[in-house]
Amino acid sequence: MAYDPRGDHGAPGGGHDGGFARARGRRPVTDYGSTIAHWMRNRQPRSKGAFRGEAERPSASYIVDMLPPLARVTNPADSVPTKHLHSSLNKIKHPVNVVRWTPEGRRLLTASSSGEFTLWNGTGFNFETIMQAHDVAIRALAYSHSDDWLISADHDGIIKYWQPNFNNVQVIQGHTDPIRDLSFSPNDSKFVTASDDSSLKIFDFAGGVAESTLQGHGWDAKTCDWHPTKGLIVSGSKDHLVKLWDPRTQRCLTTLHGHKNTITKTSFERVMGYCLATSARDQTARIFDLRMMRDICLLRGHEKDISTLAWHPIHSNLLSTGGSEGSLFHYLLDEPNTPKGHATGTAVYESPDPPIAPAQSIYPAHKLSFAHDFAIWSLDWHPLGHILASGSNDRITRFWSRGRPGETDIFQDRYHIGEAAAEAQGTWDRRGGRRQRQEEEEQELEDEAEGLVDQKMPLKQMTTMFPGLPGLSLPAHGIPVPPPQIPGVNAPPGTVPPLPFPIPGAAGVPPPPLPGGLDPSNPADLAKIAEMMQKAGLPPPPPPGMLQPGAFVPPPNFAVPHGFPPPPPFTQGGTEMQADGSNGGRRRAPLPSQEESLRMEQKKGNYTRVR
Repeated sequence: MAYDPRGDHGAPGGGHDGGFARARGRRPVTDYGSTIAHWMRNRQPRSKGAFRGEAERPSASYIVDMLPPLARVTNPADSVPTKHLHSSLNKIKHPVNVVRWTPEGRRLLTASSSGEFTLWNGTGFNFETIMQAHDVAIRALAYSHSDDWLISADHDGIIKYWQPNFNNVQVIQGHTDPIRDLSFSPNDSKFVTASDDSSLKIFDFAGGVAESTLQGHGWDAKTCDWHPTKGLIVSGSKDHLVKLWDPRTQRCLTTLHGHKNTITKTSFERVMGYCLATSARDQTARIFDLRMMRDICLLRGHEKDISTLAWHPIHSNLLSTGGSEGSLFHYLLDEPNTPKGHATGTAVYESPDPPIAPAQSIYPAHKLSFAHDFAIWSLDWHPLGHILASGSNDRITRFWSRGRPGETDIFQDRYHIGEAAAEAQGTWDRRGGRRQRQEEEEQELEDEAEGLVDQKMPLKQMTTMFPGLPGLSLPAHGIPVPPPQIPGVNAPPGTVPPLPFPIPGAAGVPPPPLPGGLDPSNPADLAKIAEMMQKAGLPPPPPPGMLQPGAFVPPPNFAVPHGFPPPPPFTQGGTEMQADGSNGGRRRAPLPSQEESLRMEQKKGNYTRVR
């Protein structure tokens, strides 16, 4: 597909520190509109060659002649995703358990261990929206074949129904243990779930109730799939077995004993529907022919456990696998790609006796040994087959596509040979990588803020480096605000600066009015006020010239500054200091009487009975 490069850093030496330029580059965009239109204009029946346009050649000028995978169904090697397009990560990072493209291919939906749904744009790979879908980790997602419904399952065994606009319409308790996988039937009337309780359940979609239970596994059921056109269910378990089930009779049709460890993924091939792919923690994946009920291919090459796999939606012989150490391998099932020192096996279909012939060993056609830092939990192809999305335990969602014509340096990047080797060859800069990651995180923050504004949600406040102090204005357009003028500064000598506010009773300003109820000709009686305070249970006011108990007491040798009135005497009243300066002889004011309050409570009917 035609897409724009990132162009993050410009030429070396452009920055102030002699490194990479800080300017924000263009966002990578994969635009398949021109290639689809180019193919539709020049296509013709397959009997006549299927395409009459100019053939693609390894030169940058032929980018406009790139074709979608549907235009070259017989050339799966041209669809192998060898180039890293973009890494998308949330502001608050969590492991990505499931990735699923929306049916129309406009967005990618990811489900994390925090129970959140995140939508990423399928063309610019930028953040679109995020929502809290479940309370615990989401383990499985599946879109219906009619593209009208989405079902999700979590670690508590809860299943939720969603409309395409992510309106939750139904919640059911499917299992008591975590649900590991689910899949729709061909007509969307039912779906099957696999759980850690070692069972599979078939649910009626409209009623939301379990119709039947498939029992037979001796340990946790880790994966399941429903054939796209047939009444056939496959399941894989921790007991190393792969079972095929009849959903009508709940009967196990056969058991496949090909793996020697936990089955991690089972998936039917979607184009022809004849093959079944399984992966396990024994570092291998197997391809079974349903017509022969036996394995025909043994996929080797992984040095660690295989955690997931995905069939290509257009090419029935292209399979991608993700490893527990973060590797991403692509296999062409009709090309053994046998490395040196290994004998090339014979295909089962070409052997004289296919039922007893050994499975052919297939090695990867392309390796991305450092695609992720940790295990890849989920893989999913775009409906057009030109982009592969991967979700990993390193909390990053990555997008992969084929290289453009004329690009040869993509095989020396850090995803192919590692960060250390790429840095030694000069194809990756560690400082630039950190800076690019920082820019991507800043861009995702901006996208998230814009998305919240578009959805009319409360905007998260972005804190600046200098948030500003109350009462001070921040610089506007880079011009600092001038400081306020101080009265008297730069004034002619002998002039008194004007006061910033009028003082009542001075310079003709009328005095403030007295509070209501006070008569200046009839002062208040302090004795009556003290009596009223005593009846109310309040401490009496100190006599004139004495400090309030607990007030500040100046030190013995305290000198009053010139111009200040002397403080009131402090040797009388509620606080006294001893001769040595300690306050061990301090006397307390008497506590207020409780008789009045007791009488008030007794009038209310409380405390009337003598104990």
